[in-house]
Amino acid sequence: MKKSILFFAVGVVLAACGSESKSNSANEPSMQAASSDELKSDSASATNLSAVAHQPQVDTNVTKIGTEHAGGIVAKGAKLITSSDCTSCHKERDRLVGPAYTAVAEKYPSTDANITMLANKIIQGGKGNWGEIPMTPHPDLAVADAKEMAKYILSLK
Repeated sequence: MKKSILFFAVGVVLAACGSESKSNSANEPSMQAASSDELKSDSASATNLSAVAHQPQVDTNVTKIGTEHAGGIVAKGAKLITSSDCTSCHKERDRLVGPAYTAVAEKYPSTDANITMLANKIIQGGKGNWGEIPMTPHPDLAVADAKEMAKYILSLK
C-alpha cells in the first residue's frame, strides 16, 4: 500500500513538472535564447537555466519608496521617509489614508516656497487640503529633514 501511494505521488509530481514547463515556455523568451545543442552538452547549465527561468520575476516598475532616484538629495529624503511612520498613511503611487506622493508632486511645483510649506506641514500636521482626515504632526522632526522629504516627494512627477 505504501509503495502504491509513493508511486502515485511521484507520478503526480512528474506530471505537474511536465505541464509547468510547457505552459511557461511560451511566456519566457529567455529560455528560447539558448540553443538545444548548448543545453544537451551541459546538463548542469540546462538545470540552472531552467531553475532561473522558473523563478518569480520581480516587477521593478512597481515603485517602492526611494527606488526611482539612486543618489543625491532625493535619496536622503527617501531614506528619511522609509525610516519614519509616513508609509503607514502614504504610498508613492496610490492613495492610502493620505494622498499618494505622486499626487502631491502633481499638485505642487518643486519650488523653494512649496518645499518649505510642505516641510512645515510634515512637522505641524494639517487638515483640509486632501480631505477631512488630518495629517499627524511630526514635531520631533528637524526642519532640514522635513525639507529633504519634501524635495523627494516633489521629485516624483
